[in-house]
Amino acid sequence: MAISRKDETRLLTQEERELVGETRTPKLNAHSDAELTRLVGLVRERRKRARDIANRQGREMRGKAPPAGTAPATRSDGSQQKAQALASALKRLNNERIRRAKASAKPSQVAIARRALRMKKAAGSLRTTPRHRTPGEGMHSVESERREDLTRRDEVGRVTAFVAAAQAKKDARE
Repeated sequence: MAISRKDETRLLTQEERELVGETRTPKLNAHSDAELTRLVGLVRERRKRARDIANRQGREMRGKAPPAGTAPATRSDGSQQKAQALASALKRLNNERIRRAKASAKPSQVAIARRALRMKKAAGSLRTTPRHRTPGEGMHSVESERREDLTRRDEVGRVTAFVAAAQAKKDARE
């Protein structure tokens, strides 16, 4: 489930809020690739810390770890939600990196057209069609690909009548 901005404001520190704010659309598109990589590292570090704290609190609640403070933790919901908010910010960053990689990998239509023009010029004037009229080969007969039907139509009717008569005899005996 997505976390609302109101909940993010409650869960995150001021610095983390600014960091998560940088992962939203208008600001996200303004960042360079190097800045994007730096943001990914920072958000990943914060998410790891929040996840570690949530795991430690869960162990304290189950009695498997000594308390980090004076009293053992009673809930880890806030830390888990904080980790989830940071994970969604990291997901946005990763999706932006993937989008940029795909966009840079695909050549533009202008680049494709220029490359085609260079190739055409490099090939020179290699005409494949003659400049004057030439006689054609004319029409050719094409073999049919259909199989030849080997059954005779009168044979089909004879067999059908024979089977019907045999069935009628059998029905009369029963």
